[in-house]
Amino acid sequence: MSDTLSFTSTLWRWSSDGSPAGGWFFLTIDGEAGEAIAAHEAMRRMELGRGRGFGSVKVRASIGGSEWATSVFPSKDRGGYLLPVKAAVRKVEVLAEGDEVEAALELL
Repeated sequence: MSDTLSFTSTLWRWSSDGSPAGGWFFLTIDGEAGEAIAAHEAMRRMELGRGRGFGSVKVRASIGGSEWATSVFPSKDRGGYLLPVKAAVRKVEVLAEGDEVEAALELL
């Protein structure tokens, strides 16, 4: 059984002092959607007796007409979870850093 949730977030680019401005873009999932993912991850951990690496959760993500399989990861720095948005999706959906994005996740 899977859960589906929707959220809106601002697309942002990851960067650090030690690495050049890269092409890693994310949406932060917090609030009720983030809480739902955390509850899903906790249930999976209890069912399986262990969690996935880094507390990640497998998802089927969709933005506009684009859909792809990936994982979301917890973020201590930003709170909630992070959804990576790959270049192919950004190109097809005409998304740029700073855009408000409506997305849906099927928790797997």
